[in-house]
Amino acid sequence: MSLNHACPDAPVPEIANSARLLGQVWLGVGTVLAQGLVVRAHGGAVEIGHHSAVLENGVVVGWPTAPVRIGQRTVFGHRCQVIGATVGNLCEIGNGAILLPGAQLGNGVILGEGTLIPPHTTVPANAVVVGRPARLLRSATETDRDRIARLRDYQLELMEHSSIPITGHVPAGVHMGRLYSYRGTRPHLAEGVVLFDSAEITGDVHIGRHTIIGAGVKIIGDSRGPVRIGARVQILENTVLHLLPDNELIVGDDVTIGPGCMIHGCRLGTSTVVEPAAIICDWAEVGAGCLVRAGSCVTQRQRFGDLSIIEGMPAHATSNLEAPPQRPGWALAPEALDTICQLG
Repeated sequence: MSLNHACPDAPVPEIANSARLLGQVWLGVGTVLAQGLVVRAHGGAVEIGHHSAVLENGVVVGWPTAPVRIGQRTVFGHRCQVIGATVGNLCEIGNGAILLPGAQLGNGVILGEGTLIPPHTTVPANAVVVGRPARLLRSATETDRDRIARLRDYQLELMEHSSIPITGHVPAGVHMGRLYSYRGTRPHLAEGVVLFDSAEITGDVHIGRHTIIGAGVKIIGDSRGPVRIGARVQILENTVLHLLPDNELIVGDDVTIGPGCMIHGCRLGTSTVVEPAAIICDWAEVGAGCLVRAGSCVTQRQRFGDLSIIEGMPAHATSNLEAPPQRPGWALAPEALDTICQLG
């Protein structure tokens, strides 16, 4: 992951046209926010330090009780999910890494691709960490540090300079986003749906009342089977929903699907929560009131009963809940919509 495309002396952040900032975000000098990135900040709870970069199709979400604080000259690879975590200076975060609320990474940390840092985990400075869930592999070597320096053109100095607040408000509402017909069938959105402007929906898709479709979400009903999404559902940033031919995708009422997920031709029961970057494959069935942990992979035709806690790759049920899970802190509270989007 190289910063060579960024201007090292840029006085203002470099934000791609297709990136989306929702709410007030604090950005340092020379910060790079790449294409398709979504940064959602509630109460100004995201800060990205000088000359740091978050690359394509990642998601960063912070809120007052779980802020995101990213140090200087740290680089996140493609499709990283940074949810309420703190990261030090000069870190190298591999593609597809997942950092969960309360995680803290010291300076100079290296994460392998796809690494999952569980909630409230502390990673010491200069650690090399891999795995899902994460495990300490070793300490960074001189070779590691030279590679990090080379990727930054040996510009490693830290700055004493104030960040600047940038507030992003994006259009959202039932008439926003992009709706595409497929073989004469056009998506149907019920009353009160909130569709962010960079979301795209295609074909045989029905979405229930007061559902929220987040920035960068893609829902693709271009198969012979339908996509049916219930009421009061949340499908959050950069998630993809699709299905194979002769299959169907059914999402029950009050489901919450976190950022960066892949939901493919399955059934999700009422009030289930799917945490960030989880994958649920074709013909799988997840019962009502379940919790699918971040980064898990529910494989084809797996079935889980109501109130299951599901995790792992491949996923398995680890225990049961006594009641359906509450919406997590990274979800979108309806009252927060006024501060991050322009409802229309």
